[in-house]
Amino acid sequence: MIEVSNLSYAAGDTRILHDVSTRIEKGGITALIGPNGAGKSTLLHCLSGLETPSAGSVRIDGIDPLAVRPEERARVVALLQQSPVLVSRLSVRDLVSFGRWPHHQGRPKAEDRDMVERALTAFSLTDLAERTIATLSGGQRQRAFIAMTWAQDTPWMLLDEPLNALDPRHARDLMARLHGLSRDGARSIVIVLHDINAAAGWADHIVAMKDGRIVAQDTSHELLTEPTLREVFDTPFELLEHRGRKVVVAR
Repeated sequence: MIEVSNLSYAAGDTRILHDVSTRIEKGGITALIGPNGAGKSTLLHCLSGLETPSAGSVRIDGIDPLAVRPEERARVVALLQQSPVLVSRLSVRDLVSFGRWPHHQGRPKAEDRDMVERALTAFSLTDLAERTIATLSGGQRQRAFIAMTWAQDTPWMLLDEPLNALDPRHARDLMARLHGLSRDGARSIVIVLHDINAAAGWADHIVAMKDGRIVAQDTSHELLTEPTLREVFDTPFELLEHRGRKVVVAR
């Protein structure tokens, strides 16, 4: 479980998060949604230990991410930021192998190589493993970075807007893949999404944010109502249903 208590964060004189408290249960996908500037990415970075809050605390399975060594933290939580550094000359296999560094510290073993192969398979990258990152399409490149994060083999994966720049087909494919891989309970995924319908279709739980605060949090089915979405986005919505899933349309 991730427990956030009275968390605040400021960049200089600008307050970005205001007294945020939440509990994210293990298992499945939890989506962070909200308008631009809501504080979603900042909250994700505080959860990972990348940013230090100005007040409050974070506990991931009882561990304070700021109180442990980076290599220990990297065995508990893996973060993929919005714009990962593009290492264009690396092969896909080499990139994915970086995910194993917290485990082997430069001395890979058979279990590390096996995990890399499993990650390549899980994200349909085996046939692309020897290609350089520069030769991949945007969707393939995004899968490679997420496979690297997956290979880190942590109980928690934090993904910051991984659907950015993906066309509808690749966005759907990625969300379906993450949903399927999160069903066994071994990995819990927290993901920042701007696409409300991606959250509606694939997230188990949703945390809705606005102006650096949490406005609502619940299961996807319970949270996605017209009044809640109107409050979060200051926009009227219509909610439809298709094959048992809610579809959100801005009016």
